[in-house]
Amino acid sequence: MNHDSYPDAYIRDILLSQRSFAVVGASAKPTRPSYFVMKYLLAKGYDVIPVNPGFAGKTIVDRKVSASLLDMDRPVDVVDIFRSSDAALGITQEAIRIGAKVVWMQIGVRNDEAARLAEDAGLRVVMNRCPKIEYGRLAGEIGWAGVNSRTLSSKRAILSASGGQQRSLRRNT
Repeated sequence: MNHDSYPDAYIRDILLSQRSFAVVGASAKPTRPSYFVMKYLLAKGYDVIPVNPGFAGKTIVDRKVSASLLDMDRPVDVVDIFRSSDAALGITQEAIRIGAKVVWMQIGVRNDEAARLAEDAGLRVVMNRCPKIEYGRLAGEIGWAGVNSRTLSSKRAILSASGGQQRSLRRNT
């Protein structure tokens, strides 16, 4: 797959079909992007497991923190990587071991070797993107904050902005 750009349908399918995220590199600081992404995903009805060895056993966003993907108490669908591009390969190897379905590397994180490894193991991969931003863009929320999505359309949003059960009701074709 070309990881320089992704079709909206690819991102939409991931966000609609997957229910849980492990956020590797989760921060307990409310001003950090990982914290805000976790709160956003929770508000949209996703299950979220923060992963950070320095906070293992404590809580972030009212969720118990795991030391690593291998220490989680339940399976997850998406491994969201808030670590360096160099760390992405080892995290991807763990994601494969735990049976994750998607490896999602945050903005600024790209590791083509990790992407090839994940895809060879049957996982889907997104690099250099944020699920919160992508959800907001596809739901039309991003325009509420005055951000130009570079899209002008009278079509309904691809994702419901309300989150929860209504996430899967609308699909643009």
